[in-house]
Formats: sequence, structure tokens, C-alpha cells
Amino acid sequence: MRVSHMDAIERVDNDGLIWRPVRRHFGITAFGVNGCTGAMAGDVVIEPHDESSPNAGGHEELYLVTAGRARFMVDGEAIDAPTGTLLFISPGEHREAVAAEPETTVLVIGGTPGAALPTSPFEYWYAAQPHVATGDYERAIEVASEGLTDHPDNGGLRYQLACYCALNGQGAEAVAHLARAFAADPRTRAWAGDDADLDSLRDRADYPS
Repeated sequence: MRVSHMDAIERVDNDGLIWRPVRRHFGITAFGVNGCTGAMAGDVVIEPHDESSPNAGGHEELYLVTAGRARFMVDGEAIDAPTGTLLFISPGEHREAVAAEPETTVLVIGGTPGAALPTSPFEYWYAAQPHVATGDYERAIEVASEGLTDHPDNGGLRYQLACYCALNGQGAEAVAHLARAFAADPRTRAWAGDDADLDSLRDRADYPS
């Protein structure tokens, strides 16, 4: 683990564009991430580009304004971006930004489209949680089941699906998911011991032993 602060990241002046080499500072290899700072209002924080030049990575880019306020122009559309603003921009879209306030800093996270896939298993049951909260277990099952394409044997995902199916009155499906969860991740057996979501299954003859 390494901990730092943006103020500790080197400020590299490239003809007035202050580049903050976050990726190099940490030695990150999974994705591109750097910062850009405009010292004065009107300074460039994101140089004009569309990720298609020979010197670009062809990346999808997520911009997060971490300090100050930036003024973006994306394919001719002006966007006011105070601190906390997130902008996602695809390759081919022309983008640029200037500082609207002194010491405006934008963190840029980029990667080749598709490179981050498959996503982590947990993302699917996190995405299902709003439907669980409203009692729409059918939709929760649909959302979580999307993860089985890439993670068919993930114990945590199978366990969550067992819970959703049990709550939705789908006992056979719940038991099938639970058996696969137990086989894939022994911890899930302990989780099931006192999980009220699974109470409807406990007297079934096919409850996994």
C-alpha cells in the first residue's frame, strides 16, 4: 500500500500545462491515471485532443475535478465543471478544458475500451441491491445473474442469488445456487447458518449438506 496527496505529486510544466504524473508516482500498471493543474484562471488543464493521435492511447477517459473549477469543451459543447464533477468521454470525442479558478486540478483516469472487463463479481450484487431494497427480487435476480456469464463459479455471487431466489419463492433455484456457493467458497456455509434470507429453505430435503 502507498498513500500520498495530490500536493505531493510532482508538478511538471509542459509549456504552461502542469502535468501531475500520478501513474508514475505509484507505479500503477492496471490503468492510466494522471492529474493536470491550472495555476491561474484561464490556464489549460486538458489540452485539446480526441485520443486518436499517434501519441494518444485511444482511451476512454474519466475526468474528475478534484479542486477548483474547470471549463470543458466537448465536441463543441461547453460544460461548467466545479469540484466533484465527473465527465466520461469516449475515444473520438474532442475535448479540452481550462481552469476557471486558480489551482484547478483535474484527475484523468483512462484505459483501452474493454480492458477492464470482466468486472469484479461483487459489482453485480451491489447493482442488484436497490431492487432488493424495494422487494423487487425478480429484477435483483436478473441483474445479479448477468455476472454468471463471466463468473459462473463465484461463491459470493451464487450465494447472493440463492438469497434472492429464496426471497422470491424460488426454492429449487435457491438451493441449486446455494449448493454451488458451498462448493466454491466454504465461507458461504457459515454465512448461511444464521441468514434469515434463507430461512424458507432450511426444511427442504434438498438443502445442501
